[in-house]
Amino acid sequence: MMRRLSSHAPDFAATLDALLAFDHATDEGIEKTVADILSQVRQRGDAAVLEYTQRFDGLAAHSMAELALSANELAAAFAAIPAVQRQALEAAAARIRGYHQRQKAESWDYTEADGTRLGQKITPLDRVGLYVPGGKAAYPSSVLMNALPAKVAGVGELIMAVPTPRGEKNALVLAAAHLAGVDRVFTIGGAQAVAALAYGTETIAQVDKIVGPGNAYVAAAKRRVFGTVGIDMIAGPSEVLVIADASANPDWVAMDLFAQAEHDEMAQSILLCPDAAFIERVAASVDKLLPTMPRRAVIEASLTGRGALIQVADLEEACAIANRIAPEHLELAVAEPNLLVEKIRHAGAIFIGHYASESLGDYCAGPNHVLPTSRSARFSSPLGVYDFQKRSSLIDVSASGANVLGEVAATLAHGEGLTAHARAAEMRIKP
Repeated sequence: MMRRLSSHAPDFAATLDALLAFDHATDEGIEKTVADILSQVRQRGDAAVLEYTQRFDGLAAHSMAELALSANELAAAFAAIPAVQRQALEAAAARIRGYHQRQKAESWDYTEADGTRLGQKITPLDRVGLYVPGGKAAYPSSVLMNALPAKVAGVGELIMAVPTPRGEKNALVLAAAHLAGVDRVFTIGGAQAVAALAYGTETIAQVDKIVGPGNAYVAAAKRRVFGTVGIDMIAGPSEVLVIADASANPDWVAMDLFAQAEHDEMAQSILLCPDAAFIERVAASVDKLLPTMPRRAVIEASLTGRGALIQVADLEEACAIANRIAPEHLELAVAEPNLLVEKIRHAGAIFIGHYASESLGDYCAGPNHVLPTSRSARFSSPLGVYDFQKRSSLIDVSASGANVLGEVAATLAHGEGLTAHARAAEMRIKP
């Protein structure tokens, strides 16, 4: 079912590029619809949000207050879920919070010999919007992964938008919002929710940044409001790359490939392995285990359309190909994985050893599961506390320092033809 490739094939590079290719362009119809929604919400605020919520989610409300969930409702949802789910959410939240607390940056400064003080001031964002898919496609893990770093960073207010089609609320999502300390929750979704967060309405205050996953309409809306507010990223399909040798368990490898493939038909699962016999064992495991999967049709479409089992010369070449792919998730299912870690330059998250299942990273290991996709790990990083903090430079120049720096600045400013810049510096030079 999965295509077989060899790095020795003369056309391998072109074949790999074609396999990795993903068109981020959105449908013209989606773009027009989103543009209209953004414009209407920007102009008419709450009224437009209410209209779109009724049209798309089947929820009729006379005011935004009817679409707001109170802290008591979130707490009640947390109390109502089974104890085993509460304990799992609490365990995951504790690990995610603990990991991200280590990322928190602090302000710093230093003073030069002449008394000039330079530094950097770290401040959290004032207000952040968190978009969470709703209805059947509900992900409490995404609430924890997006909200907890914001809270650790010290964000002043976190506003969550979660659609509830036909009034269908997901108790786990609301419970996760309670546990993560989300400040306000509105049961709105789609491009209209992004617009409300980005521009503000009579009820919803404008945020500084919008994070969280969504469908094509949400992604298109986030792309359009970027610049008015910050966004986390425009994510492509989920992907996993497994580097394995003969020491790996073929059933484990097959299931890890399934774990990505079950997201949707465009998800990508690739195996790199130097051992032809082990590749055949993985293929046999795929055939054996696939019929047991509830989402078999989705997995099969993903593996057939975008998956691959690739034989490489050795683990050194596997690492080189991995860096070219720059995967969202990279598993090192080999006997000595730590020897390979230093060879990896581009990956959203690196799972080291046979027991580091990618699914543990999705839910509870601690590091963030919001990761760069579509080769963007070459230049970007996982979501973290640093995405909810900003840096201001501190420049406190002494009189003595102004003499030295003024000469340098004036010389460069005159060279650029910016006389006012030069004179502003020269006026502070003492004769």
